[in-house]
Amino acid sequence: METLIATLVKDFEDGRMDRRQLIRSIAALALTAAPAAAQSPTASPAPWKTVKLDHISYAVSDYRRSAAFYSSLMGWEVVNDNGQNQATLKIGDIGEVIIRNARRPEAQSPAAAATQQAARPAVTGVINHVSWGISPWDTDGVRAELERRGLSPRADMVGTDFKSWHVLDPDGWDLQISNQVK
Repeated sequence: METLIATLVKDFEDGRMDRRQLIRSIAALALTAAPAAAQSPTASPAPWKTVKLDHISYAVSDYRRSAAFYSSLMGWEVVNDNGQNQATLKIGDIGEVIIRNARRPEAQSPAAAATQQAARPAVTGVINHVSWGISPWDTDGVRAELERRGLSPRADMVGTDFKSWHVLDPDGWDLQISNQVK
Protein backbone atom coordinates (compact mmCIF):
# COMPACT_ATOMS: atom_id res chain seq x y z
CA MET A 1 0.00 0.00 0.00
CA GLU A 2 2.91 2.36 0.73
CA THR A 3 4.01 2.12 -2.92
CA LEU A 4 0.51 2.97 -4.15
CA ILE A 5 0.29 6.00 -1.86
CA ALA A 6 3.77 7.15 -2.91
CA THR A 7 2.69 6.91 -6.56
CA LEU A 8 -0.46 8.94 -5.86
CA VAL A 9 1.54 11.63 -4.05
CA LYS A 10 4.05 11.76 -6.94
CA ASP A 11 1.17 12.15 -9.44
CA PHE A 12 -0.19 15.02 -7.29
CA GLU A 13 3.22 16.71 -7.05
CA ASP A 14 3.73 16.34 -10.81
CA GLY A 15 0.34 17.93 -11.55
CA ARG A 16 -1.35 14.80 -12.90
CA MET A 17 -4.09 15.10 -10.27
CA ASP A 18 -5.48 17.83 -8.07
CA ARG A 19 -5.80 17.84 -4.26
CA ARG A 20 -9.37 16.55 -4.35
CA GLN A 21 -8.42 13.62 -6.61
CA LEU A 22 -5.48 12.78 -4.32
CA ILE A 23 -7.67 12.71 -1.21
CA ARG A 24 -10.37 10.63 -2.96
CA SER A 25 -7.77 8.16 -4.20
CA ILE A 26 -6.15 7.71 -0.79
CA ALA A 27 -9.59 7.32 0.81
CA ALA A 28 -10.49 4.65 -1.75
CA LEU A 29 -7.26 2.78 -0.95
CA ALA A 30 -8.05 2.95 2.76
CA LEU A 31 -11.54 1.59 2.18
CA THR A 32 -10.27 -1.31 0.10
CA ALA A 33 -7.68 -2.14 2.75
CA ALA A 34 -10.19 -1.93 5.62
CA PRO A 35 -11.91 -5.31 4.98
CA ALA A 36 -8.54 -7.09 5.00
CA ALA A 37 -7.53 -5.31 8.21
CA ALA A 38 -10.87 -6.18 9.82
CA GLN A 39 -10.22 -9.88 9.12
CA SER A 40 -6.77 -9.75 10.66
CA PRO A 41 -6.54 -11.91 13.79
CA THR A 42 -4.95 -9.01 15.70
CA ALA A 43 -7.60 -6.44 14.68
CA SER A 44 -10.61 -5.86 16.86
CA PRO A 45 -13.55 -3.55 16.34
CA ALA A 46 -13.21 -0.09 17.81
CA PRO A 47 -15.36 0.71 20.85
CA TRP A 48 -16.70 3.83 19.11
CA LYS A 49 -17.87 5.05 15.73
CA THR A 50 -16.79 8.16 13.88
CA VAL A 51 -19.70 10.60 13.81
CA LYS A 52 -18.38 13.98 12.68
CA LEU A 53 -15.64 15.70 10.74
CA ASP A 54 -14.42 18.30 13.24
CA HIS A 55 -11.87 20.08 11.04
CA ILE A 56 -9.14 19.73 8.46
CA SER A 57 -6.04 21.94 8.77
CA TYR A 58 -4.21 23.10 5.66
CA ALA A 59 -0.71 24.57 5.76
CA VAL A 60 -0.48 26.86 2.72
CA SER A 61 1.82 29.49 1.26
CA ASP A 62 -0.66 32.39 1.68
CA TYR A 63 -3.54 31.85 4.08
CA ARG A 64 -5.48 34.94 2.93
CA ARG A 65 -5.40 33.86 -0.70
CA SER A 66 -6.45 30.31 0.15
CA ALA A 67 -9.21 31.43 2.54
CA ALA A 68 -10.58 33.77 -0.13
CA PHE A 69 -10.41 31.00 -2.73
CA TYR A 70 -12.31 28.41 -0.66
CA SER A 71 -14.78 30.97 0.65
CA SER A 72 -15.55 32.16 -2.86
CA LEU A 73 -15.46 28.84 -4.71
CA MET A 74 -16.99 26.57 -2.09
CA GLY A 75 -19.18 28.99 -0.17
CA TRP A 76 -17.39 28.26 3.10
CA GLU A 77 -17.93 30.95 5.74
CA VAL A 78 -14.90 32.63 7.32
CA VAL A 79 -15.72 32.40 11.03
CA ASN A 80 -12.35 33.48 12.42
CA ASP A 81 -9.33 35.26 10.95
CA ASN A 82 -6.48 36.24 13.25
CA GLY A 83 -5.24 38.76 10.69
CA GLN A 84 -1.72 37.35 10.74
CA ASN A 85 -1.44 33.75 9.63
CA GLN A 86 -4.64 31.75 10.12
CA ALA A 87 -8.34 31.69 9.25
CA THR A 88 -11.08 29.20 10.09
CA LEU A 89 -13.77 28.46 7.52
CA LYS A 90 -17.06 26.70 8.30
CA ILE A 91 -18.24 24.06 5.83
CA GLY A 92 -22.00 24.34 6.39
CA ASP A 93 -23.03 21.73 8.95
CA ILE A 94 -20.20 19.36 7.97
CA GLY A 95 -17.22 20.83 9.81
CA GLU A 96 -14.47 23.39 9.39
CA VAL A 97 -11.21 23.97 7.59
CA ILE A 98 -8.35 25.82 9.26
CA ILE A 99 -6.09 27.47 6.72
CA ARG A 100 -2.71 28.72 7.91
CA ASN A 101 0.59 29.87 6.48
CA ALA A 102 3.29 27.26 6.03
CA ARG A 103 7.01 27.71 5.77
CA ARG A 104 8.28 27.98 2.21
CA PRO A 105 9.76 24.70 0.93
CA GLU A 106 13.48 24.40 0.39
CA ALA A 107 14.70 25.43 -3.05
CA GLN A 108 14.28 22.75 -5.69
CA SER A 109 17.25 21.06 -7.27
CA PRO A 110 17.86 21.98 -10.92
CA ALA A 111 16.81 18.46 -11.97
CA ALA A 112 13.52 18.68 -10.06
CA ALA A 113 12.83 22.16 -11.41
CA ALA A 114 13.50 20.98 -14.97
CA THR A 115 10.96 18.18 -14.72
CA GLN A 116 8.20 20.32 -13.19
CA GLN A 117 5.45 21.43 -15.53
CA ALA A 118 6.10 24.99 -16.70
CA ALA A 119 2.43 26.07 -16.50
CA ARG A 120 1.96 24.92 -12.91
CA PRO A 121 3.35 26.70 -9.85
CA ALA A 122 5.29 24.69 -7.28
CA VAL A 123 3.11 22.86 -4.77
CA THR A 124 3.52 24.65 -1.46
CA GLY A 125 0.51 23.48 0.58
CA VAL A 126 -0.03 20.18 2.36
CA ILE A 127 -2.69 18.74 4.61
CA ASN A 128 -1.40 19.20 8.17
CA HIS A 129 -3.85 16.91 9.95
CA VAL A 130 -7.43 15.66 9.88
CA SER A 131 -9.56 15.63 13.01
CA TRP A 132 -12.46 13.22 13.41
CA GLY A 133 -15.07 13.59 16.14
CA ILE A 134 -16.18 10.35 17.75
CA SER A 135 -18.91 9.21 20.10
CA PRO A 136 -19.12 8.09 22.80
CA TRP A 137 -16.22 10.07 24.23
CA ASP A 138 -14.29 9.03 27.29
CA THR A 139 -10.93 10.82 27.50
CA ASP A 140 -9.12 8.10 29.43
CA GLY A 141 -10.86 5.29 27.57
CA VAL A 142 -9.93 6.70 24.17
CA ARG A 143 -6.30 7.16 25.27
CA ALA A 144 -6.20 3.60 26.62
CA GLU A 145 -7.64 2.21 23.38
CA LEU A 146 -5.10 4.11 21.27
CA GLU A 147 -2.25 2.86 23.45
CA ARG A 148 -3.65 -0.69 23.31
CA ARG A 149 -3.36 -0.47 19.54
CA GLY A 150 0.31 0.47 19.79
CA LEU A 151 -0.19 4.17 19.09
CA SER A 152 1.36 6.98 21.12
CA PRO A 153 -1.41 9.51 21.73
CA ARG A 154 -0.50 13.13 22.33
CA ALA A 155 -3.06 15.14 24.29
CA ASP A 156 -4.60 18.28 22.83
CA MET A 157 -7.11 19.43 25.43
CA VAL A 158 -8.34 22.98 24.81
CA GLY A 159 -10.48 24.54 27.54
CA THR A 160 -13.16 22.55 29.28
CA ASP A 161 -15.18 21.52 26.22
CA PHE A 162 -12.74 20.31 23.56
CA LYS A 163 -10.74 17.14 24.16
CA SER A 164 -8.61 15.27 21.65
CA TRP A 165 -5.69 12.96 21.05
CA HIS A 166 -3.23 13.10 18.15
CA VAL A 167 -1.64 9.94 16.76
CA LEU A 168 0.34 9.17 13.62
CA ASP A 169 -1.19 6.93 10.98
CA PRO A 170 0.96 4.26 9.28
CA ASP A 171 2.30 6.80 6.78
CA GLY A 172 3.15 9.42 9.40
CA TRP A 173 0.12 11.66 8.83
CA ASP A 174 -1.19 13.42 11.95
CA LEU A 175 -4.62 12.05 12.86
CA GLN A 176 -6.59 13.85 15.55
CA ILE A 177 -9.44 12.03 17.31
CA SER A 178 -11.76 14.32 19.24
CA ASN A 179 -14.92 14.39 21.26
CA GLN A 180 -18.02 15.23 19.25
CA VAL A 181 -18.39 19.00 19.26
CA LYS A 182 -21.08 21.45 18.13
